[in-house]
Amino acid sequence: MKLVTFSYQGRRSIGVVKGDGIADLGGHGVPQTMEAFLNAGALAFDRARELAGTGWAIPIADIRLHAPVEHPQKFLAIAANYQSHIDEVLANNPAYVPPTSQRWFAKMPSCINGPYDPILMPPESTQLDYEVELAIIIGRRCRRVPRAHAASVIAGYTVCNDVSARDWQRRSPTIMLGKSFDTHGPLGPWLVTPDEIGDPHSLSLTCRVNGEVRQSGSTAEMIDDCYAQIEYLSTVCTLEAGDVIATGTPAGTGLGMKPPRLLQPGDVVRCEIERLGVIEAMVQSEPVQ
Repeated sequence: MKLVTFSYQGRRSIGVVKGDGIADLGGHGVPQTMEAFLNAGALAFDRARELAGTGWAIPIADIRLHAPVEHPQKFLAIAANYQSHIDEVLANNPAYVPPTSQRWFAKMPSCINGPYDPILMPPESTQLDYEVELAIIIGRRCRRVPRAHAASVIAGYTVCNDVSARDWQRRSPTIMLGKSFDTHGPLGPWLVTPDEIGDPHSLSLTCRVNGEVRQSGSTAEMIDDCYAQIEYLSTVCTLEAGDVIATGTPAGTGLGMKPPRLLQPGDVVRCEIERLGVIEAMVQSEPVQ
């Protein structure tokens, strides 16, 4: 099942993808935000499947898709989780010390952006970069989840572009600020439930800038897989339904190229993951308020 958050005729709702349309779950006793829907558990999923099998679907062409989860409590991302990415960092900075354990940072939830909405380049940054990533959406409240049981707490997966202001990233050891500018967390186009994905560690992922392939890899390259990440994170903090976990990126980032090829206004960034879909956005200069 593919679950979406969307707007249609001035109304915001959640729905289920049904061919080339969306089965609207609004007004049928289903919670109206994805976070509340996930918190409602199995009964909400059962009702969504029932509604998707009946009634009229709104054409996807007529609606606006938003990030499937817009207001998670947490948006967490792992650094240096693909060896190819570590290698490109080392090639540019031989003094870099790769992590010996999982290295995490937070992206502020206010950075979340729709799958096709513009990525804004702030006037305070000149080093905007892209990172295609598989993102996990947590399905229920959980703590200290053993790796063997981690799959049971996953509601689904989505495509993420971990947009990074590299100059701001270097200013702080936590790198949080360089990862959290508004619009720098595109997600989508939908939340795909695990039954449609199969093994999340065998998916191809690609990032194109203006049609040129910049990143091409597979989730099989992860150093710490999705389940190990959930085990590690949930040791520290309670994970809540709707929380987003970005699982790392392969080589090919703009900063990793020689010379660097960072994003500029007018560039179009397209991130695609097998069986999950595509998100695409144009970079625009952020208006100065």
